[in-house]
Amino acid sequence: MAATEKVGKYRWTICALLFAATTINYLDRQVLSLLGPNLLKEYHWTHADYANITGIFQLVYAIALLFGGRLIDKFGTKKGYTIALVVWSLGAMMHALAIPIGEGLTTVLGWIGIGLVPVSVLGFTVSRAILAIGEAGNFPAAIKTTAEYFPKKDRAFATGIFNSGSNIGAILAPLTVPWIEATWGWQAAFIIIGGVGLIWLIFWQIYYEKPEKQKRLSKKELDYINSDDAIENVENKVGISEKIKWTKLFGYRQTWAFVVGKFMTDGVWWFFLFWLPTYLSDRYHITTLQMMLPLAVLYSMTMFGSILGGKWPTYFINKKGMTPYDGRMKAMLLIALCPLLVLLAQPFGYLSLWVPVIFIGIGASAHQAWSANIFTTVSDMFPKKAVASVTGIGGMAGGLGGFLLTEAAGGLFDFYKGQGNIETGYTIVFAFCATAYLIAWIIMKVIVPRYKLITDL
Repeated sequence: MAATEKVGKYRWTICALLFAATTINYLDRQVLSLLGPNLLKEYHWTHADYANITGIFQLVYAIALLFGGRLIDKFGTKKGYTIALVVWSLGAMMHALAIPIGEGLTTVLGWIGIGLVPVSVLGFTVSRAILAIGEAGNFPAAIKTTAEYFPKKDRAFATGIFNSGSNIGAILAPLTVPWIEATWGWQAAFIIIGGVGLIWLIFWQIYYEKPEKQKRLSKKELDYINSDDAIENVENKVGISEKIKWTKLFGYRQTWAFVVGKFMTDGVWWFFLFWLPTYLSDRYHITTLQMMLPLAVLYSMTMFGSILGGKWPTYFINKKGMTPYDGRMKAMLLIALCPLLVLLAQPFGYLSLWVPVIFIGIGASAHQAWSANIFTTVSDMFPKKAVASVTGIGGMAGGLGGFLLTEAAGGLFDFYKGQGNIETGYTIVFAFCATAYLIAWIIMKVIVPRYKLITDL
């Protein structure tokens, strides 16, 4: 703490803003999952219908991430984050108008003779797509901001802190959304939660500037932020505005390692986020209000995984003398073993609903620890001017992986429900969720067996 006070600590104010934005980001995307069990009944959706609604979010999110990272690099962090927040807040609130939107599109498409999905599915699908376009800007902007405000040795910890906002959002959602729905209806949940992001924008406009323009930073803190190796500092000063071609980024093995890691594992978190309320409803036949405590406990567990996982590599870096990348990969191997406990969720779930809650909570905690580290491997190996673009490419891969897992899960659940044994469908998906990280780590290590800083961009 003394060292932090000596050089100043304004960078942690910026980290707090990133934490708040990520909290809001996950609050907005989780509202539908908590309302899902009731919406399935009210509008007679199948599991495949629900998978299509949540899947379109992931598909559009994946595509938007690819371009979102580029736009953040082009327009800068302050303006890029502002645009993203406005779009996703409006998209979140649009869900309250999902039925009128669906009816309007049904009329228009009917005029041109196109076969249609149910009105409710269509309306929610459009709203999810708008939400996804805006939310895709959050992580590229946050990772770029972290690279701007923190030296490499602190980035995983800072990333773990702001990334834990996803856990806080996941905790707050089950504690607020069911109550809002019960009091004012499901439309109010989307409007109230969606409007919070517009309040965050006020603080972002006041407190964020690039470090070299930030008047609240002391010279000592600015020097600390820029304390990385000379090669990167020179690159930041003379090459930050140079446009980097995507084709060039795809030519690096480091890009592909990040892409594989995200593709294999992001869908696991998305599955837990979007399907756990439906799972608890299918398996234990409990109401949304009865899910509040179990889901709050589960996502509280994930907060510790995010923060501690981001701190874990520093042991290997500081105590074992490893490079940041090697220390991160060592920690990620140990993290990848933890989700194997998810394999026990279904076999022992008959004992109590708390059995899958705890085991899935451990797996979800491991994901957040993994996420804090895999994001930081990008800033370990790429210059700052390329960080948001590479993050966007990997995020696109993660979104595609999530889309495929969601669509497969919806089909499996409907199939096995028709056989009178939906639990088999959940067992199959849980098995993938348990092993995905270890498989991803092995492939990443094969692609990039040792640390190499990219200096030719």
